[in-house]
Amino acid sequence: MLALDGEGWGRAVSAFGGQLPPLRAILVCSAHWEAPGPFRLSSAVVPGVMHDFGGFPEALYALDYPAPGSPELAAEAAGRLAKAGLEATLDPERPLDHGAWVPLRYLRPEADLPVVQLSLPRPRTPELLLAAGRALAPLRESGVLILGSGGIVHNLHRLDWDGVSGPQPWAAAFERWVQERLATGDEAALKGWRGAPGASESVPTSEHLDPLFVALGAADGPPERLYEGWQLGSLSLASYVFP
Repeated sequence: MLALDGEGWGRAVSAFGGQLPPLRAILVCSAHWEAPGPFRLSSAVVPGVMHDFGGFPEALYALDYPAPGSPELAAEAAGRLAKAGLEATLDPERPLDHGAWVPLRYLRPEADLPVVQLSLPRPRTPELLLAAGRALAPLRESGVLILGSGGIVHNLHRLDWDGVSGPQPWAAAFERWVQERLATGDEAALKGWRGAPGASESVPTSEHLDPLFVALGAADGPPERLYEGWQLGSLSLASYVFP
């Protein structure tokens, strides 16, 4: 629903997008593309979008994000992953899922930059995703923005439908733990996130947290927090900008 009304989060992402230097492309890793085997990179000339959800207002299904793709960037990224010993393949059929196009509608509403999407392989570990981020980091030097799209706390089974605006205590504890370790650059602790307070409730499955490790691997230091907010007690909208 953030695609229809981004509220404070949307305003923060839009403001950040407006401050970015000139870019040549965006590489996005979304929680909503998991695939067995190697890393995959979308390589269509025109990827289009998928509305990979159900039961929402009709207006949501009319939204589009008509950005071009970039087979060239997809091949370059796959080559960098391969050079680091990480198997990667191209997927010319994959559209952009909502984990990609929803934030991009605020970050780059013109949809004028090529977008390539990176999958989350199955199985995977934080170490694997950090290695992928490090392998892809040199792309930043040539004007590629690397975007990790997910949610530090994301538990659809523990939503608070009574309208309480703040987070559940276990959700707040886990997000605070992640925030503190990001601020100090404690990568070793972050790799062991399953032992953190509130982890089992906050991250029942890892796909929404995992894009953070790709972004962290591509970073050059601790991040600044772009936005802090919650939906329905167990959905964190915390967003970070990495140097």
